[in-house]
Amino acid sequence: MEALDYHAEERRKAEFDVEEMKIVWAGSRQAYEISDRVARLVASDPVFRKDNRTMLSRKDLFKDTLRKAAHAWKRIIELRLSEEEASKLRFFVDQPVFTDLHWGMFIPAIKGQGNEEQQQKWLPMAYKMQIIGCYAQTELGHGSNVQGLETTATFDPETDEFVIHSPTLTSSKWWPGGLGKVSTHALVYARLIADGQDHGVHGFIVQLRSLDDHLPLPGITVGDIGMKFGSGAYNSMDNGVLRFDHVRIPRDQMLMGVSQVTREGKYMQSDVPRQLVYGTMVYVRQKIVADASCALSRAVCIATRYSAVRRQFGSHNGGPETQVIDYKTQQSRLFPLLASAYAFRFVGEWLKWLYTDVTQRLQANDFSTLPEVHACTAGLKSVTTSATADAIEECRKLCGGHGYLSSSGLPELFAVYVPACTYEGDNVVLLLQVARFLMKTVSQLGSGKKPVGTIAYMGRSEHLLQCRCEVERAEDWLKPNVILEAFEARAARMSVTCAKNLNNFPNQEEGFAQLATDLAEAAVAHVQLIIVSKFIEKLEEDIPGKGVKRQLEILFNVYALSLLHKHLGDFVASGCITPKQGALANEQLRLLYSQIRPNAIALVDAFNYTDHYLGSVLGRYDGNVYPKLYEEAWKDPLNETVVPDGYHEYIRPILKQHIRVARL
Repeated sequence: MEALDYHAEERRKAEFDVEEMKIVWAGSRQAYEISDRVARLVASDPVFRKDNRTMLSRKDLFKDTLRKAAHAWKRIIELRLSEEEASKLRFFVDQPVFTDLHWGMFIPAIKGQGNEEQQQKWLPMAYKMQIIGCYAQTELGHGSNVQGLETTATFDPETDEFVIHSPTLTSSKWWPGGLGKVSTHALVYARLIADGQDHGVHGFIVQLRSLDDHLPLPGITVGDIGMKFGSGAYNSMDNGVLRFDHVRIPRDQMLMGVSQVTREGKYMQSDVPRQLVYGTMVYVRQKIVADASCALSRAVCIATRYSAVRRQFGSHNGGPETQVIDYKTQQSRLFPLLASAYAFRFVGEWLKWLYTDVTQRLQANDFSTLPEVHACTAGLKSVTTSATADAIEECRKLCGGHGYLSSSGLPELFAVYVPACTYEGDNVVLLLQVARFLMKTVSQLGSGKKPVGTIAYMGRSEHLLQCRCEVERAEDWLKPNVILEAFEARAARMSVTCAKNLNNFPNQEEGFAQLATDLAEAAVAHVQLIIVSKFIEKLEEDIPGKGVKRQLEILFNVYALSLLHKHLGDFVASGCITPKQGALANEQLRLLYSQIRPNAIALVDAFNYTDHYLGSVLGRYDGNVYPKLYEEAWKDPLNETVVPDGYHEYIRPILKQHIRVARL
């Protein structure tokens, strides 16, 4: 008997070629085919089952994670998967694990910061997983302030070794994933002390555990930092604590791609420019932005499908109730998140190109774009992860009470995603870094130095400070150039205003501290402009497929105008638009929601997520929600017995009035 598809009617409404949109989402036909093939491979393998994950104890969850990691590695070798295919397989297994840090941080850091000899020695072992590495930077007392790290690496010229030491409790390495129970090696960041001088923070490769029996080596105290937020979620990862008691390593285990210490103990910069380390940072941050679009699209897929299944109120003459997705209040909360998922996807694609571009420039000793690239990647990491974390929680609320069930997939998705707002740079700290770059750019506007890349609009600040939006009718807001100029004017004016206000302070740092909130908001305006401009660039490409480009244009307008509506105060206060024009944008937004409505299910189908990957009863492809919710309830361990454990000790005495009252 063929399974019912409760979304079949919704899918028939689609006004575009869904298969072509899947290719647009994936980035290319080849990427789509790889992703589709690997997703189905994972979904069909019983070892990768995850529907019981939130019910497992921490120990059982961790063992389950190790089993999946070992099986994934076995399948990668057996099937001779390419690097891209292997990465996709780990992605679709969908369980935080030590290999995330091994492949995502340890290896890229050695490639980016090690010299040729070090790469030749360590990378072959790491690629074959003969060693397993983690990235030990954050400490108990310092995270964002990397220059404040306390772990020391003191050079001993007599033995030609570095002595790695944790001088205080707060110098304990704290949080590195994979460190707690698995990693054999760590990339440890410590203060380099040579010839009596502190040369700042550098990276060192340190072996932590024996390759024979996995016991910690002498002088090393290492363990797991304990349970984290949520059930399942990030508790599959062994985030660790690490302390060193005068641990000695050979001098050549300092990463020497950028600087080195000679046999005599002299600290030297290498011929390779220090800026090369930025390559690793750009790589990691572009990956985080890509992950944001994945997590957001997953939550939106669940909420959209369930909103089409769920019916509440509005029944006429005994007919069916209204689909929740048809309520404007639901659309106004859900559809901007759907548009954001596509927007983040496209800016993530552009960041991949930026990583390639900056790598080529660095190799050619061209550092001209580095400040802009640093600000751009920092800002995008901050804005996309914050927006995604908020959006996942909003999607849970959009699913009503059932969204709170573990089987909805949303509580675990939220718990596993929110650390992204903190790791690789606290989001507020990153915005303030962007703000410093913006203030520097404004200060140089009169110097003849032309702003480049994502900051190029600042070169037209004189015009942007004067321009007035020409919108007269609601449909005028559908013109990309009108939207772009409004976002440019808002960003430019907020930055220029902050710069003027800073000048009122005799001490710039004092001013920066006092105006930090305004500066962070100016940074957000700049980053939102980048996302809007990259979406426009996507629309300028030749996009095949019936109706695909039209849907992307609608999504673009929803993304941009929902931001304008949300930040209307900024736009009006900066003088680029009037309150009436803001009202017209809102009017147009309502019309756009009606255009997305018949295509909503098809637009989330284009993400091409299997039911296994979504991990949600509410987000099932076939929409068969209620029987499956009922089924899931009976799987809970509490339902293994009809009469609960503890009934005879605690409940029966209450019911039978047999409670003994103690006398004072």
